[in-house]
Amino acid sequence: MEKKGLGRGLSALLADVGPMEPVTTDVAMPVRGDQMIAIERVRANPDQPRRTFDDAELQDLASSIREKGIIQPLIVRLDPNYPDDYQIVAGERRWRAAQLANLHEIPAIIRELNDTEVLELAIIENIQRSDLNALEEALGYRQLMDRFGHTQERLSEALGKSRSHIANLLRLLSLPESVQEMVRKGLLSAGHARAIITSGRPEQLAAEIVKRQLSVRQAEQLAKKDFTKKVGEQKATGPSKDADTRALEEDLSATLSMKVLIDHKPGQQAGELRIKYTNLADLDRLCQLMSA
Repeated sequence: MEKKGLGRGLSALLADVGPMEPVTTDVAMPVRGDQMIAIERVRANPDQPRRTFDDAELQDLASSIREKGIIQPLIVRLDPNYPDDYQIVAGERRWRAAQLANLHEIPAIIRELNDTEVLELAIIENIQRSDLNALEEALGYRQLMDRFGHTQERLSEALGKSRSHIANLLRLLSLPESVQEMVRKGLLSAGHARAIITSGRPEQLAAEIVKRQLSVRQAEQLAKKDFTKKVGEQKATGPSKDADTRALEEDLSATLSMKVLIDHKPGQQAGELRIKYTNLADLDRLCQLMSA
């Protein structure tokens, strides 16, 4: 089966090259040249993967726009719900800052794209060019895998990210929602979160890390100490899991973005696999994956 193109013509779509430069793409992408559009005729994409924009950074960008204007045009398409308006494909941050700068018109390049292409390219644009937090980046990878069938290997090749980087971020999605929220708020770094992924009590360790303001190295030591304590408790009741089983649990947890536990007794063929979902949306996605 032929590989599906990822981010076809992406550099041109994101206006990294001038609008008059020739662009090589897998499929022809009709383009209208750079033009000025009334700012009130431009709407945000409701499916935009990025939901938060830093107010201070927007104000800084608005100040720059007042002085120098918008150097890089937005990418838009005709809005499918409002035929007289345009929907942003790339450049919502510039559009928001332009409103703060009281601009009446903004430069834009118009593309003809369907809903699927818009979502895929919006996710890729965010991953490649925005200062996403670790959870937002991980969710971007998850969307590309779930909605467009891309593998970690394919994403690694197309986006210039190592497979281990992608896999490590995806593992964050197996953490409890309360811990993920700490990462979103900047209370925990991705390094802190990775250190406690395999812990049996990540919420308690996360709270302790934040309370004591531990470094990533100290968080790793705390998680190791906690793991050693758990192994000691397990030895009193039965054998602990081997390294291969734990690695498989982590890989499956990263792939599904859900906690996976494997109970396999040494020397036996049969065992038990448990998948923990945190909400009904996860359960629905799991059912879809199993049905496929």
